[in-house]
Amino acid sequence: MLRPIIAIVGRPNVGKSTLFNRLIGRRRSLVRDVPGVTRDRLYGTAAHERWQATVVDTGGFDPSSESDLVQGVRRQVLMAVDEADLLVFVVDGRAGVTGLDEEIAGILRKSGRPVLLAINKVDGAEQDAPTGDAYRLGFTPVLTLSAEHGRGVAELLEACRDRAPAVVPEAEIQGTRVAIIGRPNVGKSSLVNAVLGHERVLVHDQPGTTRDAVDTPVSFRGRDYLLIDTAGIRRKGKVSEPLEKLAVVMALKSLERCQVAVLVVDAAEGVTAQDAHIAGYANDAGRATVVAVNKWDLVPPGLVTKGDVTTQIYERLPFLEHAPVCFTSAVTGLGLRDLFDQVDVVAAEAQKRLQPGALLSTLRQAVERRPMSSRGVALRVQSAQQVAIGPPTFAIRVNLPDQIHFSYERYLINSLRHAHGFAGSPLRLLFRKAVGRGARRPGRARRRA
Repeated sequence: MLRPIIAIVGRPNVGKSTLFNRLIGRRRSLVRDVPGVTRDRLYGTAAHERWQATVVDTGGFDPSSESDLVQGVRRQVLMAVDEADLLVFVVDGRAGVTGLDEEIAGILRKSGRPVLLAINKVDGAEQDAPTGDAYRLGFTPVLTLSAEHGRGVAELLEACRDRAPAVVPEAEIQGTRVAIIGRPNVGKSSLVNAVLGHERVLVHDQPGTTRDAVDTPVSFRGRDYLLIDTAGIRRKGKVSEPLEKLAVVMALKSLERCQVAVLVVDAAEGVTAQDAHIAGYANDAGRATVVAVNKWDLVPPGLVTKGDVTTQIYERLPFLEHAPVCFTSAVTGLGLRDLFDQVDVVAAEAQKRLQPGALLSTLRQAVERRPMSSRGVALRVQSAQQVAIGPPTFAIRVNLPDQIHFSYERYLINSLRHAHGFAGSPLRLLFRKAVGRGARRPGRARRRA
């Protein structure tokens, strides 16, 4: 269904993100009593009875500020206003109408979009009287609510349903869910904007500009994707501010939602300890991964080869030896085609299934090439079956499930890769106790006569 788009706008710290989370029914946007927490446009779905709408949360709107970062937020807000079918203008019922509210109201009137005025932080009926000065902003009806406690939210949704365009059928958005991950300031948002061809995500040279996970549907070369641009993840020991800790948590949740993780590293700085930690998050989450060496256009020709960089990546991230490496530039568009070709490949490989016969044959051949034993008892593989995809997971019945060292497990995984591929995807092996004749316990080796 093609749902109406409702943008929530207002000056900083009036409770827009709290209202956004309340409307969509979950914590999708960061909320904290600090002005300027939300910087990008965030999208979610609000439902009221059988009616649904796409809700857009925007950053605090300050038309008068000359700060580069605030100007970037303002551009994001104006783009949200331009694409919206209905605007919810939020003001603070405790602070009353300010001069900045009046300035924003003038801009919203010029947009030509229908506007609902929502007076937030009104926790009880006794507080309704002080909101009377809101009528001078020129919008009706004036709705009072408390986003934090849910008061008046149902009435707001009913008003949105009455004012918004009717829902029309549309083909459901399909495509691979791709999370763009990496430490701060490696060019993740610039990479997303380069794919889109416009500034969908706020870009600024201040590290940590993106704090929320931003979902963006995109069609690239005739294929559909959902790009999830995440906040730059720092090592947990380096994240001290509570707001950044929340951003890291949301970025990790984005890994849970995606099918493919694109790990962005800085070509000029190489692989750092933080890159290794972030790659570990993706690997632990079981996500197929592609490594994007961004800002390759800034590397002087002849200084270092792609082969040298690839070797360095695999040396410092040995658990990602299965991940393809691409070289990109968000500024010039270099390597974007190759990047998405690899995304398609690893997404498909993560969904691959092996027949039990082929799987068992591969494992038994691997054990024959490199036998393993414990206390004189040789390892035997009784049966094997793939039990999951994304990541591919295999249940293997052996006679020595508790004796298999992680290095031998890695050998078996590499044997599966050599025989069957699974490029870019981690593999999981679940060793289970063999049953029947193949379940002989290790014991003292028999002496030969």
